[in-house]
Amino acid sequence: MKFNIQYSRHFTKLMVWPLSMALVISSCSKTVDEPAAGVNTPSSLDANAGSWKPYILSSSSEIAVAEPKDIASDYYKAELKKLKETADAVTPQQRDQVNYWGAGAVYRWNEIARELAARYNTPPASTPDGKYPLPDAANPLQDPKFPFANPPYTARMLAYLSVAQYDALVSAWNYKFKYKRKAPAQNDQSIKTLLPLTDLPSYPSEDAVVAEASVVVLKAMFPGEIPYLEAKLAEHKNSRLWAGMNVESDIVAGSDLGKAVGAKVMARAKTDGMSAANNQAKTAEMIAKAKTLGVTEPWISQETPKRPPMLPTYGFVKPWNFGEATVPTLRPQAPPVIGSPAFKKDMDELLEIAKNQTREQARIASFWSDGVGSYTPPGHWNRKAAALCHQNKFSEVRTARAMALLGTTMQDAGICCWDAKFYYYYPRPNQMNSKIKTSVGLPNFPSYTSGHSTFSGAAAEVLAHLFPSNKGELDAMASEASISRIYGLIHYRFDCEAGLSAGHKIGAYAVARAKADGAE
Repeated sequence: MKFNIQYSRHFTKLMVWPLSMALVISSCSKTVDEPAAGVNTPSSLDANAGSWKPYILSSSSEIAVAEPKDIASDYYKAELKKLKETADAVTPQQRDQVNYWGAGAVYRWNEIARELAARYNTPPASTPDGKYPLPDAANPLQDPKFPFANPPYTARMLAYLSVAQYDALVSAWNYKFKYKRKAPAQNDQSIKTLLPLTDLPSYPSEDAVVAEASVVVLKAMFPGEIPYLEAKLAEHKNSRLWAGMNVESDIVAGSDLGKAVGAKVMARAKTDGMSAANNQAKTAEMIAKAKTLGVTEPWISQETPKRPPMLPTYGFVKPWNFGEATVPTLRPQAPPVIGSPAFKKDMDELLEIAKNQTREQARIASFWSDGVGSYTPPGHWNRKAAALCHQNKFSEVRTARAMALLGTTMQDAGICCWDAKFYYYYPRPNQMNSKIKTSVGLPNFPSYTSGHSTFSGAAAEVLAHLFPSNKGELDAMASEASISRIYGLIHYRFDCEAGLSAGHKIGAYAVARAKADGAE
């Protein structure tokens, strides 16, 4: 099918009006510096995407979408008339919102998710009696707030978000090209559009599909943000009417489909083992096992009062791109024996950095710290992937595919890393030598292997496959993220090297899926 982009005079005016990023997440007290993004103009329709392999759905037709009313019907003509009236009456504020959402539905909902992760990435404080209360999903806004969006939580959240978006769009593409309803402005040329007009069929609305699927996931992950998410949902769907891009029946069909897909995706979340990921009763057994492996001084919390380890059984959560039995096979070999020459070599390196850290080392450590109040390493890579999709003018469905491949491998990386951490229970450098003072926070879990390194190796593997011309840049980013943990005095070099290597192996499973999903 020919891919035409038609620009109305209203759209060309919008393109020179950058939207203030203050509109992005008005409810969040914690914010991150997100780059401004212009309206996306996809370079391809990806007309065959309805045949791509979904993650949760059995096929793109599993959830039925009814055939739309004929364009010659009085019903549809009335919809066109109402849409024209709406588009003609658009306000300056509505134009700004159209432009904001015009950057891409997948792009914006991932941005919103990262902002929420940053806002909720705060560990519970201790009570006067020296205990650490757990966040309560039933009372998400009480202290401590639910969730504590640490790296494993954020990785899982982004995985479910991206899978819901992708499966919903694959299904939407199936029905778009089955029913082939043209965009409203192609059926009534008097309708003025505020966004690029293409030959992509309008029913069901891709924006409504993404919005509803995203909100189903994000409401479950951030239950204290339901009013805010519902407001963004309404704004997003209305923006398609204000822009003259969809009639109401396009939006309704997309909404129903998105909600149905989101519910199916979240049904998996209820049975993936996350509810048992903080089983503190298992730690004594884990420590005893580590001692049999030669770890003479297992990790202990260096906080006062001592904080229980973060999600010690997250390594048993269900992965995406391989089965649970594969997780132990991806576990790196044992770290050096404490006190051995290999251990001493890497400890001496840290002691030297502690005494003579350079400005460049400090800059790298800070840039990649991704600690409390940030959207964590998985969010860092999610942002990079979204930017690459936007720069390369990916369609909505191809963007969702890229984010799902990355999102699932990020959670797989977290699962495998936490498996290794609590299998070996290896002590942090500052536990072994008080002269080593961390400059970027004090992680509350064992040292081997490095989470930053594992996440980054997996991300670079996937993104280099999707964006081969950026492979050098992506590999360099992953290496810098890994070594930043040495410069920050968080990890031994062997933690980072093993983690980076494991991450690449984990990412290879997502690459294998990509090669077989029908999109290449």
